[in-house]
Amino acid sequence: MSRAMNLTGQLLIAMPSLRDPHFARGVIYVCAHTAERAMGFMVNRPIAQPSFDDLLAQLDIAPVPPARRIRLCSGGPVDHGRGFVLHTADWSDEGTLRVDEGHALTASLDILKAIAAGEGPREGLLALGYVGWGPGQLDREFHENVWLSAPADDALIFDADHESKWRRALAKLKVDPSLLSSVAGRA
Repeated sequence: MSRAMNLTGQLLIAMPSLRDPHFARGVIYVCAHTAERAMGFMVNRPIAQPSFDDLLAQLDIAPVPPARRIRLCSGGPVDHGRGFVLHTADWSDEGTLRVDEGHALTASLDILKAIAAGEGPREGLLALGYVGWGPGQLDREFHENVWLSAPADDALIFDADHESKWRRALAKLKVDPSLLSSVAGRA
């Protein structure tokens, strides 16, 4: 299989036929996609507990209550105990990884301290866990018609309307989910 496809910085949208409860109706922001691996975060799986305030208190980050808050989500089924802040690229620190022109990823406590103090990036989302793929796995799934891809935008990544994100992501492609086939073809 050729390496013509790079989904870094794109949204993956689960096809309606995907029934795995971890990914059904999922919208994933892809942070890295190489021949060796791929990694991303579900952006439409909010979690209620812990709250952002509770998390700051557990990590002994002041002030609580914070000057600003960001939403928490289940980023994926891998490494639930690890947190990553996916955010706009207008803020960075030593540990920040730039994903694309508009988005970055930071896994240090410094970003949480900045947000709690009312600073930090314009938009952010704290993902607990992530989605990971091994060598060639995402490419295979994509060619097997498991996912569609769409350009990422801040509304789909960061807004609080999680219920509609899957349909809105499909609408970006002008796709009606009821008309999608689960069968991949070749022209």
